[in-house]
Parts: sequence; C-alpha cells; structure tokens
Amino acid sequence: MAKRIPPNLRVIHLLEALAEAAEPLTPTELNGQLNWPKQTIHRLCQTMMENGLLERHNKLLQLTTRTMEMVASLSRLAVNRTICHQTLVRMAREVGETINFVRPEKQGMIYVDRVETNWPFRIMLPVGTHVPFHCTASGKTFFASLPKLRRKQMIESLNLEAYTNQTHTTVECLEAELQAISRNGFALYREEFYTGMVAIAVPVIDGAGRYFAALGCHGPVQRFSLVDAEARKSLLLAASVEISASLFGMSPGE
Repeated sequence: MAKRIPPNLRVIHLLEALAEAAEPLTPTELNGQLNWPKQTIHRLCQTMMENGLLERHNKLLQLTTRTMEMVASLSRLAVNRTICHQTLVRMAREVGETINFVRPEKQGMIYVDRVETNWPFRIMLPVGTHVPFHCTASGKTFFASLPKLRRKQMIESLNLEAYTNQTHTTVECLEAELQAISRNGFALYREEFYTGMVAIAVPVIDGAGRYFAALGCHGPVQRFSLVDAEARKSLLLAASVEISASLFGMSPGE
C-alpha cells in the first residue's frame, strides 16, 4: 500500500510499474498494478505531469522525453562504470600489482572497485572495506584536495590513531605531508596503516574539477618499494584522466 511507502519514493515505484508494463497505462490500470488509493495515484500523476515527467495521451500515461533522457543517462552511467573497471583491469596488468578505486565516505575511504594482482601473495582489502583518512594514500589525496580551513577542521576532528610507528599522529605532521601532496598531485603510503605494504594514489576529479575518488595501487614491501610505487605515478595519472572522461564525459584536456 502507498501508506507504507515513503512519499519521496512513490515516484520511483510508479515509474517502475510503467517500466514493467512496457506500454502506456491509464491511471486505472496503473492502480491495478500498485494497489494504491485512487486519489494517491491521480495526485501523484498530476504532480509528475506538472513537472514534465509524465504526459497523458488519450487517457494513457506516457513517459516524457525528459524522463527517457534521464533513464538513458543512468544506463550510460552503468556502461561508463564498466569502462572504468576495464581501465583498472588494464592498469593491474601494466603495473603488476593490485589496483584500487576508492571513494570518501563519512566512515573513511571505501574501496568501491579493485582488480587484484595475479601474485599469490597479496594484501587483501576487498570491495566494501573502509580505511582511515589520515593513514592511507587514498585518504591523504582526499584531504589534500580540501580547502585549507576545511581540511584543518576535519583533521582536528579526527582521532589520529597510531596504527603503526609510521602513522601521522599530529595535525602538524599530517598537514606538512598534505601540502606536499597538493603540490605534487599524488600520495605515497609508507606502511602507515598496515606494516608491510606500500602504495601510491592519485585523485580522480569530476566534471566540475572537484575531487571524486582516488585511483591507487599497492603491494607488499617484499616486491613493491616506494621507488616502484612512485615509478607508477605517470601511469596512474593518465588512467585517472581516462576514468574522469568515462564517468563525466570530460575531454582529456579538460
């Protein structure tokens, strides 16, 4: 029943019903699918028509060009994410270590996509893993992208917990590295969260030039040194441009 569905989600359910029918429906036919009160159906359809999401032709409700363009854009986004993943696949092959795509969330940085190295000995950080901001390469690229005042406020709000003897535990120490990351355009990870792992990350920007994610690679110190990590910087920066282009329709020069 409609009363059990939050009002802000009813439009989605109505659009789903039209999509499943695969043809225009009358309000009565739509009500037969949704089993909502008639007045709810009519009120919601009227609101959607007034806002250009639906139109009526001979009593039949149809999706407007605006709605169809939105659906097409969402479909393109899914395709673009596939393109993004294939970039990670290629990068893992070229770099020879695990490649990660990491986004900021309130709990920390979250691994949203990754391609594992073929080496049997690897560092396991599966998709969905959250890691801290202050002691990871991806988290440091995010902090380095923030305006100075906001960055200072966020750092001061954190518990700068020491996970290893390499972890930055003071605002001054972390800020000094973030300034260098902002200048250089990449961040290195020096065993600050896990002992025995080295990493490098670069930012991925959105269509407005804002920070969106981090693209990084990591490996165990037994075969992947800081020198090895920094040597992959150009490959990662080029791939981040490709990913921005695929996700946000940006030209390489933008």
